[in-house]
Amino acid sequence: MSRILIIEDEPAMRTVLTDLLASEGHRVIAASQGADGLERALAEQPDLILLDVMMPRLDGFALAQELRRLGRAVPILMLTAKGRVEDRVRGLDSGADDYLVKPFSGDELLARVRALLRRFHRGAAAPTQLQLGDVAVDFARLEARRGGRLLHLTAKEFGLLRLLAETPGEPVSRERCLDVVWGVGAFPTTRTVDTHIASLRAKLEPGSPVDGAARFFKTVHGVGYRLDLGLDSAKDPESGSVSVPGPGLDPELEAAPSRPEAAPISQVDAVSRPGKGRKP
Repeated sequence: MSRILIIEDEPAMRTVLTDLLASEGHRVIAASQGADGLERALAEQPDLILLDVMMPRLDGFALAQELRRLGRAVPILMLTAKGRVEDRVRGLDSGADDYLVKPFSGDELLARVRALLRRFHRGAAAPTQLQLGDVAVDFARLEARRGGRLLHLTAKEFGLLRLLAETPGEPVSRERCLDVVWGVGAFPTTRTVDTHIASLRAKLEPGSPVDGAARFFKTVHGVGYRLDLGLDSAKDPESGSVSVPGPGLDPELEAAPSRPEAAPISQVDAVSRPGKGRKP
């Protein structure tokens, strides 16, 4: 399922939203204030943000504007008690994609979440082909070839490569790699991602990654990895193919902390469940 970031300063509301979304199978990330929420949004790359408006210091309007200024296209659903028309207009103009006034039902919240995720997932077209130097990757056939010779990539390596290729040049966190490629229900450590990146480097890049000559799979310290296609790389919008020219340099693999075990998900309070009458 999707990764959803909740930025809400009221603990009770944050807990209700977390439990409600988790009960639908989503992986939930939570922040209690605007500045922390902005940092998490940039580092975690969520699929959707639920954003409270009335927060101290950095409010929802300013946070949404900053995300858009930084070029982040993540869908934003604003949650607020400010229901006047001018407030809705301000929220949408600041960068929100939808605006939900408190109090609201769990049914309506989940419906809006599903609609935003559908809309943005349709717009994010994954590449079907990728050219990395002399290696041609065909995601539809799950094949990688160098000069016509078939290279062996595992299903997880193809999945990791596809994820990085969806947003070339942008950092992808180890947590997101684990969630998308291995699944929310799996509990490997972040070192699993490092191992698979090392394997992709060995198979798809010339030279040895241990020599610090990583060409395509660049380490972003403290975050994860990005696929470097070079300044002159180009994506063909019709064919969905991505090509890359010359080499670059990369630092050695950093030591990464292990992924913490997921905390048990508590049952959603009956009053917050869709269709139970009371509203969050």
